[in-house]
Amino acid sequence: MSVVHARQQGIAAHDAASATSMVHTKHKEIPSLDGWRAVAIAIVFLSHAGLGRIVPGGLGVTIFFFLSGYLITTLLVREFNAHAAINIRHFYVRRVLRLTPPLLLVLTITYLLTHYGVFTGNASWSGFFAQLFYFANYYALFFDAGHSLPQGTGVFWSLAVEEHFYFFFPALFVFLMRKADRRKIPLYLCVLCVLFLLWRFYLVTATGASMERTYYATDTRIDSILFGCILATTQLSDTLKATLLRPRMRIAGVSAGLVLLLLTLVVRNDVFRETLRYSLQGIALIPLFFYSVSHPGSFPFRMLNLRWVQRVGVYSYSIYLSHEVLLSNVDWVSSNPALNILAALALSLLFAMLVDRFIDVPLRAVRARFR
Repeated sequence: MSVVHARQQGIAAHDAASATSMVHTKHKEIPSLDGWRAVAIAIVFLSHAGLGRIVPGGLGVTIFFFLSGYLITTLLVREFNAHAAINIRHFYVRRVLRLTPPLLLVLTITYLLTHYGVFTGNASWSGFFAQLFYFANYYALFFDAGHSLPQGTGVFWSLAVEEHFYFFFPALFVFLMRKADRRKIPLYLCVLCVLFLLWRFYLVTATGASMERTYYATDTRIDSILFGCILATTQLSDTLKATLLRPRMRIAGVSAGLVLLLLTLVVRNDVFRETLRYSLQGIALIPLFFYSVSHPGSFPFRMLNLRWVQRVGVYSYSIYLSHEVLLSNVDWVSSNPALNILAALALSLLFAMLVDRFIDVPLRAVRARFR
């Protein structure tokens, strides 16, 4: 698959008495997150199913990035508050057990079927290992991806960005929690986000970097994850939090977030789209996630917590891995594109259900030993 095609488809809590985190740390489950996963995968699927001009698939990926940063940082905050330390080895074991088995399964099936001519595209050992070991984004940018990857696997670039974030962030988090004023950690992360924005501006305006370069590369997209980390590390006084949760403030905050998000989608200037767009989307998602987590029963966030929506969110990772491969290879079902899309959706859901039942459920018990 060519780069262009994949793009188109594609705190001890010493001050706990005086400050409250923006997240609910007393409960194991965080409200609304599975719902956000469902929203993100729906956006991505619809975009790749041919509605890319109407449904911005890149926004779905940005939501996944923000959610990943928010969730991982929330869990790290809880662990540090409980133990005054982070077991980084256990962190990586949990990540491998969560991400790699479904990925390896999809890659193995896809490359075999491609090798034997059942699926379209090309199968190569270089492409297989690049995607398995989370180098897919730079592989797509700087290697002959169009002639060495199966059709539909271009979406794996985003997995590489997230995994690169996991490589460095736990160590950075421990350093900041031990050495910095914890109330200032969000500020330090904001500085990082500004630096990534400036780097994008430099690449786009000074070097003429392509849109694919800024869209795919970790060094230009990882700030979308850091914005979620900012939300997870921000502390609010009880008074300020109570003020923000008042109905009028909640409506204003959600409205502002939605308007800003819409703005990033309607502005078509190329420089804006490859520089400020990602930063403004990260800022817009902060109030939306804050209110969806802190007030999940309010409109419209209660829809994120419907049981069937949450279930789609649980399945979202496996759907993400398989959906575009299936969309690229179901033309045998019918000559009607709509029926083919429905077939790809059904097969993606079936695959995700099987992965959850036979892989994820057993491995959850294993991952629990490393918490």
